[in-house]
Amino acid sequence: MKHLKSLKDDELVNLYIMGNNSAFDVLLEKYQQKLFSYIFFIIKDKEISDDIFQETFMKAIVTIKNGKYNADGRFYNWITRIAHNLIIDQFRNEKNDNTVSCDNEEYNILNNQDLCDGNIENDIISLQIRDDIRKLVSKLPDNQKEIIIMRFYHDMSFKEIAEITGTSINTALGRMRYAIMNLRKMVNDNRIILSA
Repeated sequence: MKHLKSLKDDELVNLYIMGNNSAFDVLLEKYQQKLFSYIFFIIKDKEISDDIFQETFMKAIVTIKNGKYNADGRFYNWITRIAHNLIIDQFRNEKNDNTVSCDNEEYNILNNQDLCDGNIENDIISLQIRDDIRKLVSKLPDNQKEIIIMRFYHDMSFKEIAEITGTSINTALGRMRYAIMNLRKMVNDNRIILSA
Protein backbone atom coordinates (compact mmCIF):
# COMPACT_ATOMS: atom_id res chain seq x y z
CA MET A 1 0.00 0.00 0.00
CA LYS A 2 2.89 2.39 0.77
CA HIS A 3 4.22 1.83 -2.73
CA LEU A 4 0.82 2.72 -4.22
CA LYS A 5 0.63 6.01 -2.34
CA SER A 6 3.76 7.23 -4.10
CA LEU A 7 2.25 6.72 -7.57
CA LYS A 8 0.62 9.42 -9.70
CA ASP A 9 -3.15 9.40 -10.13
CA ASP A 10 -3.07 8.10 -13.72
CA GLU A 11 -0.73 5.28 -12.69
CA LEU A 12 -3.21 4.31 -9.97
CA VAL A 13 -6.07 4.37 -12.47
CA ASN A 14 -4.11 2.11 -14.84
CA LEU A 15 -3.38 -0.33 -12.02
CA TYR A 16 -7.09 -0.33 -11.12
CA ILE A 17 -7.99 -1.07 -14.74
CA MET A 18 -5.61 -4.04 -14.59
CA GLY A 19 -7.47 -5.38 -11.54
CA ASN A 20 -5.65 -3.85 -8.56
CA ASN A 21 -8.57 -2.65 -6.40
CA SER A 22 -6.15 -1.26 -3.80
CA ALA A 23 -5.08 1.35 -6.35
CA PHE A 24 -8.59 2.80 -6.43
CA ASP A 25 -8.72 2.68 -2.63
CA VAL A 26 -5.66 4.97 -2.60
CA LEU A 27 -7.40 7.43 -4.94
CA LEU A 28 -10.53 7.35 -2.79
CA GLU A 29 -8.55 7.93 0.39
CA LYS A 30 -6.56 10.74 -1.25
CA TYR A 31 -9.57 12.75 -2.41
CA GLN A 32 -12.60 11.72 -0.35
CA GLN A 33 -12.39 14.50 2.27
CA LYS A 34 -11.76 17.27 -0.25
CA LEU A 35 -14.49 16.07 -2.59
CA PHE A 36 -17.07 15.55 0.16
CA SER A 37 -16.33 19.04 1.53
CA TYR A 38 -16.88 20.50 -1.93
CA ILE A 39 -20.23 18.71 -2.30
CA PHE A 40 -21.45 19.47 1.22
CA PHE A 41 -20.51 23.15 0.98
CA ILE A 42 -22.85 23.54 -1.97
CA ILE A 43 -25.63 21.14 -0.95
CA LYS A 44 -25.73 21.89 2.83
CA ASP A 45 -27.43 18.57 3.57
CA LYS A 46 -25.35 15.64 4.85
CA GLU A 47 -27.57 12.85 3.56
CA ILE A 48 -27.88 14.30 0.06
CA SER A 49 -24.14 15.08 0.06
CA ASP A 50 -23.40 11.47 1.04
CA ASP A 51 -25.59 10.23 -1.80
CA ILE A 52 -23.92 12.51 -4.35
CA PHE A 53 -20.48 11.57 -3.04
CA GLN A 54 -21.20 7.85 -3.40
CA GLU A 55 -22.80 8.29 -6.81
CA THR A 56 -19.76 10.30 -7.95
CA PHE A 57 -17.38 7.46 -7.15
CA MET A 58 -19.75 4.87 -8.63
CA LYS A 59 -19.85 6.82 -11.91
CA ALA A 60 -16.07 7.13 -11.80
CA ILE A 61 -15.69 3.36 -11.34
CA VAL A 62 -18.09 2.59 -14.20
CA THR A 63 -16.38 5.10 -16.50
CA ILE A 64 -12.92 3.72 -15.71
CA LYS A 65 -14.05 0.09 -16.08
CA ASN A 66 -15.63 0.93 -19.47
CA GLY A 67 -12.30 2.35 -20.64
CA LYS A 68 -13.63 5.90 -21.00
CA TYR A 69 -11.35 7.60 -18.45
CA ASN A 70 -9.18 10.30 -20.01
CA ALA A 71 -8.18 13.04 -17.57
CA ASP A 72 -4.49 13.44 -18.47
CA GLY A 73 -3.21 13.45 -14.90
CA ARG A 74 -6.06 15.54 -13.54
CA PHE A 75 -8.05 12.92 -11.67
CA TYR A 76 -9.33 15.32 -9.01
CA ASN A 77 -10.61 17.81 -11.60
CA TRP A 78 -12.24 14.95 -13.49
CA ILE A 79 -13.99 13.49 -10.45
CA THR A 80 -15.01 16.98 -9.27
CA ARG A 81 -16.63 17.51 -12.66
CA ILE A 82 -18.68 14.34 -12.14
CA ALA A 83 -19.75 15.61 -8.71
CA HIS A 84 -20.48 19.03 -10.18
CA ASN A 85 -22.83 17.53 -12.78
CA LEU A 86 -24.61 15.49 -10.11
CA ILE A 87 -25.01 18.64 -7.95
CA ILE A 88 -26.58 20.47 -10.89
CA ASP A 89 -28.94 17.53 -11.41
CA GLN A 90 -29.86 17.74 -7.72
CA PHE A 91 -30.64 21.47 -7.98
CA ARG A 92 -32.75 20.85 -11.08
CA ASN A 93 -34.70 18.12 -9.30
CA GLU A 94 -35.28 20.37 -6.30
CA LYS A 95 -36.54 23.18 -8.53
CA ASN A 96 -38.88 20.78 -10.30
CA ASP A 97 -40.21 19.61 -6.94
CA ASN A 98 -40.53 23.21 -5.65
CA THR A 99 -38.53 22.26 -2.58
CA VAL A 100 -35.54 24.56 -3.00
CA SER A 101 -34.35 25.86 0.35
CA CYS A 102 -32.19 28.94 0.66
CA ASP A 103 -30.65 27.76 3.89
CA ASN A 104 -31.53 24.66 5.85
CA GLU A 105 -28.63 25.10 8.23
CA GLU A 106 -29.54 25.75 11.84
CA TYR A 107 -27.24 27.91 13.92
CA ASN A 108 -27.46 28.23 17.69
CA ILE A 109 -25.71 31.48 18.53
CA LEU A 110 -25.89 30.84 22.27
CA ASN A 111 -23.86 27.61 22.16
CA ASN A 112 -21.00 28.75 19.94
CA GLN A 113 -17.60 28.73 21.66
CA ASP A 114 -16.10 30.89 18.90
CA LEU A 115 -18.24 33.82 20.01
CA CYS A 116 -16.85 33.89 23.55
CA ASP A 117 -13.84 36.01 22.60
CA GLY A 118 -14.01 39.55 21.24
CA ASN A 119 -16.99 41.80 20.85
CA ILE A 120 -20.15 39.72 20.63
CA GLU A 121 -22.03 42.47 18.77
CA ASN A 122 -19.44 42.54 15.97
CA ASP A 123 -19.54 38.76 15.76
CA ILE A 124 -23.35 38.78 15.49
CA ILE A 125 -23.21 41.45 12.78
CA SER A 126 -20.57 39.45 10.86
CA LEU A 127 -22.73 36.32 11.08
CA GLN A 128 -25.75 38.26 9.84
CA ILE A 129 -23.77 39.69 6.92
CA ARG A 130 -22.52 36.21 5.94
CA ASP A 131 -26.06 34.87 6.21
CA ASP A 132 -27.38 37.73 4.04
CA ILE A 133 -24.70 37.06 1.43
CA ARG A 134 -25.42 33.31 1.46
CA LYS A 135 -29.13 34.01 0.90
CA LEU A 136 -28.37 36.42 -1.95
CA VAL A 137 -26.01 33.91 -3.59
CA SER A 138 -28.70 31.21 -3.34
CA LYS A 139 -31.03 33.41 -5.44
CA LEU A 140 -28.58 33.67 -8.34
CA PRO A 141 -29.05 31.53 -11.46
CA ASP A 142 -27.36 28.14 -10.99
CA ASN A 143 -24.36 28.84 -13.24
CA GLN A 144 -23.65 32.16 -11.45
CA LYS A 145 -24.19 30.68 -7.98
CA GLU A 146 -21.82 27.86 -8.81
CA ILE A 147 -19.00 30.15 -9.93
CA ILE A 148 -19.32 32.36 -6.81
CA ILE A 149 -19.09 29.27 -4.59
CA MET A 150 -16.13 27.82 -6.47
CA ARG A 151 -14.22 31.12 -6.60
CA PHE A 152 -14.88 32.64 -3.17
CA TYR A 153 -15.66 29.66 -0.95
CA HIS A 154 -13.31 27.10 -2.52
CA ASP A 155 -10.63 29.57 -3.66
CA MET A 156 -10.44 28.01 -7.13
CA SER A 157 -8.73 29.76 -10.00
CA PHE A 158 -10.72 30.64 -13.10
CA LYS A 159 -8.70 28.04 -14.98
CA GLU A 160 -9.77 25.33 -12.50
CA ILE A 161 -13.38 26.55 -12.65
CA ALA A 162 -13.33 26.43 -16.45
CA GLU A 163 -11.98 22.86 -16.40
CA ILE A 164 -14.51 21.62 -13.86
CA THR A 165 -17.50 23.30 -15.51
CA GLY A 166 -16.38 22.42 -19.03
CA THR A 167 -16.41 26.04 -20.19
CA SER A 168 -13.80 28.53 -21.36
CA ILE A 169 -12.05 30.89 -18.96
CA ASN A 170 -13.84 33.80 -20.67
CA THR A 171 -17.22 32.17 -20.01
CA ALA A 172 -16.27 31.67 -16.34
CA LEU A 173 -15.17 35.32 -16.09
CA GLY A 174 -18.39 36.46 -17.77
CA ARG A 175 -20.54 34.46 -15.36
CA MET A 176 -18.61 35.95 -12.43
CA ARG A 177 -19.18 39.45 -13.79
CA TYR A 178 -22.94 38.87 -14.13
CA ALA A 179 -23.10 37.23 -10.71
CA ILE A 180 -21.47 40.25 -9.06
CA MET A 181 -23.74 42.65 -10.98
CA ASN A 182 -26.80 40.65 -9.88
CA LEU A 183 -25.61 40.56 -6.26
CA ARG A 184 -25.08 44.34 -6.25
CA LYS A 185 -28.55 44.87 -7.72
CA MET A 186 -30.14 42.62 -5.06
CA VAL A 187 -28.23 44.45 -2.30
CA ASN A 188 -29.47 47.80 -3.61
CA ASP A 189 -33.03 46.64 -4.29
CA ASN A 190 -33.37 45.14 -0.82
CA ARG A 191 -31.43 47.93 0.91
CA ILE A 192 -29.13 45.45 2.57
CA ILE A 193 -26.18 46.86 4.49
CA LEU A 194 -23.11 44.63 4.18
CA SER A 195 -20.86 46.36 6.71
CA ALA A 196 -20.70 46.62 10.49
